[in-house]
Amino acid sequence: MMSNQAMNRKNNSIILMSGGLDSLVSLAIAKDNLNITLALTFDYGQRTVKKEIEASKQITEHYSISHKVIELPWLRDITSTSLVNKNEELPNPDISELDDEKITLDSAQKVWVPNRNGVFLNIAASFADSMGFKHIIFGANKEEAATFPDNSTIFIDKINASFEYSTLVKPIVVAPLADYTKKDIVKAGIENNAPFNLLRSCYTDEELHCGSCESCLRLKRALQQTQGAISLIKFKD
Repeated sequence: MMSNQAMNRKNNSIILMSGGLDSLVSLAIAKDNLNITLALTFDYGQRTVKKEIEASKQITEHYSISHKVIELPWLRDITSTSLVNKNEELPNPDISELDDEKITLDSAQKVWVPNRNGVFLNIAASFADSMGFKHIIFGANKEEAATFPDNSTIFIDKINASFEYSTLVKPIVVAPLADYTKKDIVKAGIENNAPFNLLRSCYTDEELHCGSCESCLRLKRALQQTQGAISLIKFKD
């Protein structure tokens, strides 16, 4: 007969934690029903890695869950785009251009990290397979899926199908925000008492959110669209 401790462990979940808006609100929404006990943060040489790790550590401490940083130097070495390569300029669109498909597709290509979410989810699946966890929480969302296909529900369905063959536990990737825009995510974060003061959703390593990279602009627009929310985050400009 399985012990209570073993049964409880099998009901636990892992979350991919970048310290940004999407992972924070995913955690706030799913923490109770899916019993999230472990967060994985990835260091692949991104410009903002120190800020991401710091934010992730503070968020996981706030929710009293374990936190592990996974170093991926090989992913840094094969990434030539501006999210990692400081010799390349980060794309700097105007907030009014965030729904222009041509501009945002170009921006996405300039910060693309090869197979990033595929790598992250497969590493999380290895932890799940080893530790008996049944769910992997992933902050994919509708707004970013428009230009990042590895945020789409089709991608999630496909990777779940692959885990049927590549793992014994067969963990399920759950994306609580899959049908959400950034505005929806901000609203859900407020409703679930997410600690916005701890998050980091900027592509740069500056002390404050830069306010001009695409990640900042999407966050800023969502805050502006949500009554009383703009003061939740301090931006440089």
